[in-house]
Parts: sequence; structure tokens; C-alpha cells
Amino acid sequence: MSRRRRGEAIDGVVLLDKPAGLSSNQALQRVRRAFNARKAGHTGTLDPFATGMLPLCLGEATKTSAFILDAGKAYRATARLGIATSTGDPEGEVLLEQDVPPVDEARLRDVLDSFVGLGEQVPPMYSAIKHQGRPLYEYARRGIEIERQPRPVEIHAIELLSIDGPDIRFEVTCGKGTYIRTLAEDIARAFGTVAHLVALRRQWVHPFGSQSMVTLEQVEQASENGELDSLRLPADAGLADWPVVTLGAEALQRLAHGNPVDSNGSEKGLVRLHDSEGTARGIGECLDGQIRPRRVFVRDDP
Repeated sequence: MSRRRRGEAIDGVVLLDKPAGLSSNQALQRVRRAFNARKAGHTGTLDPFATGMLPLCLGEATKTSAFILDAGKAYRATARLGIATSTGDPEGEVLLEQDVPPVDEARLRDVLDSFVGLGEQVPPMYSAIKHQGRPLYEYARRGIEIERQPRPVEIHAIELLSIDGPDIRFEVTCGKGTYIRTLAEDIARAFGTVAHLVALRRQWVHPFGSQSMVTLEQVEQASENGELDSLRLPADAGLADWPVVTLGAEALQRLAHGNPVDSNGSEKGLVRLHDSEGTARGIGECLDGQIRPRRVFVRDDP
């Protein structure tokens, strides 16, 4: 297979196993260069110290990234009790050290269970949430504290995995917008001390729970060997639990020009649009007997 021209339109989703030590954007740019992709984006960041699943969208798949951002996620985390840092993770400065109460497993499980369900979190200062157009972490690096309002979060499950001295390992399944650093601090506070994360791994992002991740080394080796196509999932893979509506060329052309088409009895709601060959062509919304275009995938071929 010949090497693609730089900047070629390439569509698909890559499930990257992000290594520690790189920002999500640094990892994204390495994958984009390996694919020579014209356009690429990630679906929510992982902290530099964190590892695990980072779905990356290439080309037209970037039009699905906002929907993947809202997806449920699962993490494995290790919190070190007794030490608080400025960032809530190993990269920050130590702010406070406190004695750790005797770690009784039964009590700790009760504390963890108390966080399951709907609740609120105050986002950390070291986050990408915007304030007056700037991410909070920019203010934090300048020593400026911005008042943050609590945000709703949902914890589906927390399981205690192990206790090793002051370190507790746990697994969390949660909804969108949950900061595991903040959760670890809140758990420690309920236990009567402080904490910071020393390890964090994202296990999966819905709907990719059962699919394998690829490492940066695998991506770059596949680029050298001309085998990148095997690492790409379809452009709408992040919407795998949505219904599919298959349309002919004429209907797809109408949608591409912003016009609705007949829904042919499809149920109301968001749907994936496929052509007769099963290729993803966009996102539509079924309403009042019609499909209206929400995101149309542009293709270079006729």
C-alpha cells in the first residue's frame, strides 16, 4: 500500500491507549501525523499522568465527538490518603499532609457506596472548563482561584479493589463530567483526611467497552508498514447503539444540501445515516415523518 499524501481526508475512530507523560493533544497529534490526517480531534481529555482509552476521531468522525463526550466511562484509580496536592494528582505541589485514620475496609466500602447515584461536584481548578474564555488551569497556574459552581454528576458504581497502606485502589463507572481527582478528594474528606491520585487508568468509554485499544507504538509501526486501515473503526463507531437508517443516493444528496427526506416510518430521535453499501454518511433526526440532517459527512468520492 502506498503512503497517503499529507493532509488527505481520512475518516474513522482510533481507540488509543494513551501512555502516561503525554497530554491528550500531544497523543492526538502523533496519531494524526501517523495517519497523515487532514483533520483530527479527541473526545475529552485524559490528564498527562493518566493512561487508557482515548477515542480519537479522524476526518468526518470529528462530527460525532460531541456525542461521545457525553458517554459513560469507567476508570481504575489509586488514591494516596494523607497528602493533598495542588492538582489532585502527582504532578502538583504538596499542599497539606494529614494523619490517616485506621483504614477499616468495611467503613471504607460504606464511604465509597455513599457516592453512588446522583450528586454534585465542584470542578477542580486544574481543568479545561472555561471561565471568561480561558480554561481554569491557566488561572490556576497564575495562582488565581476562581469560584466554581457545583455541577451534577452521576456515579453508577464504585468497587474497592485493594488497600495497601495509605493507598486505596478502586474502580468507578460514571457519567459525563465526572472528575476522578475530585472524587478521590471527596472520598478522603468523608473518611476524615485528604488525598490525591497517584494513578488513573480509563478502562473504557461507552460504547467501546469490549473493543481493544492500540498503543502509539502500534500506530506508528502500522504507519511504517502501510497497515493503518486495520486500526480504524468506522466514522460513526462512537454512535454504535443508535439506530441506522439506510438511504439511497438521491435522499443522501438532498440531506447534503440541508433538505429533509421522508423517514419511511423510522422512530423519532437521532439516527445514523448509511448508504446502500453500509458506509456512514452522517447523523440525522427523525421528526414528524421526516429525517432532518444534523451532521452530514462529506466524501471526496462521488
